[in-house]
Amino acid sequence: MLISPAFAQTAGGAPGFGFEQMLPLVLVFAIFYFLLIRPQQKRAKEHKAMLSGIKRGDRIVTGGGIVGTVTKTVDNELTVEIAENLRVKVTRETVLGLYKERAAAPESKGDDAGVPTPANDAEKPVSGSKLRRLLGGK
Repeated sequence: MLISPAFAQTAGGAPGFGFEQMLPLVLVFAIFYFLLIRPQQKRAKEHKAMLSGIKRGDRIVTGGGIVGTVTKTVDNELTVEIAENLRVKVTRETVLGLYKERAAAPESKGDDAGVPTPANDAEKPVSGSKLRRLLGGK
């Protein structure tokens, strides 16, 4: 006999497509859903509610970075005053959000008096002496 019995036997059937092979795909989809899809849907829902709640007098920021006050709302169109007597029309979809100005924090009289804080950093320019103090000079 030239062929050994091990080679002469027929191969076993291929394993079927069972739950064990589908489990990793289901787990990957679940991870994507809870980490990416669901939070994005939540943000989109909040943004849509914010857009529908825009009314006259609200300060908004557009997608182009323009900050202005809503003077008129008509269906999907807003009239926004961006400067005195300068009004532009924008669609609701171009609005990124409501503009909330940071309140100036009261300055403390401690060691860091005169050093700009993150709350009022954007509102006040840094003078030369404050800049030297901030960088460690005297």
